[in-house]
Amino acid sequence: MGIRHVALFFGVASVASWTPLIAPVPSASAQPCPDVEVVFARGTTEDGLGPTGQAFVDSLRSRVSGRSIGVYPVNYPASTDFATALDGIRDASAHVRSTAANCPTTQMVLGGFSQGAAVMGFVTANVIPDGAPEGVPNPMPQDIASHVAAVALLGKPNDRFMRAINEPSIAIGPGYASKTIDLCVPNDLICSSGTDFNAHMQYQETGLVDQAAAYSATRVLATPPPAAPAAPAPAAPAPRPAPAAPAPAPAQPPATDGPIPQHPGLAPGTLLLCKTTCSVISPT
Repeated sequence: MGIRHVALFFGVASVASWTPLIAPVPSASAQPCPDVEVVFARGTTEDGLGPTGQAFVDSLRSRVSGRSIGVYPVNYPASTDFATALDGIRDASAHVRSTAANCPTTQMVLGGFSQGAAVMGFVTANVIPDGAPEGVPNPMPQDIASHVAAVALLGKPNDRFMRAINEPSIAIGPGYASKTIDLCVPNDLICSSGTDFNAHMQYQETGLVDQAAAYSATRVLATPPPAAPAAPAPAAPAPRPAPAAPAPAPAQPPATDGPIPQHPGLAPGTLLLCKTTCSVISPT
């Protein structure tokens, strides 16, 4: 089955199996910050996390017991109108940035299946690819990568498929490449050079979902969470002014009661009146 026929097949399937999307899990910023936040983009025509995404979360949860896990299904149409994947890139990018800002010690695991893997691949890009449609969000700041422990991509469309739907190729950004696992079932029409479309629906049966979860769990357990921003040091109290030196005591006037000592140079019996100065009143 050719790639263009696959797209037509998806279109028929979406009419037959369309159901309203389930409400996305609230952002981590609206809840107490979890130890781990899984941000997962489902495949075409799937709901919520999709079967592959749910299996991935369940497997990851069993491998990091003791750590709280938050889950965010990327909010986008996941339809056969592949241009609307741009909505998923915007939503996932905004949620990742919000989580990094509001829950700085939370470790994130980014994941996606099929079209969702393409969405998450573009989210990690460090440049806007040539041929990208207008409205693609700017790449995330480089420091966001330190908040992401792992990226798990399942059935990511290859260059051949992306050319067939007139979309740019997917390139994982350098800040995420070393923490990304990119898995493809052999002979999968979407992600390999094979021709078997049925292989694209066998990620759970072939054990690749568990492999992606095991890789992500290893990364989570081995990577120390980002350090919380240091609290600002309390302002030092203003120095107290030094106490003023006490004013000198006023000079006490000489006592006027009692005998007045004889002033040298005066004849014995001379009387003195002392106020601020002493004056001779009368001689002897």
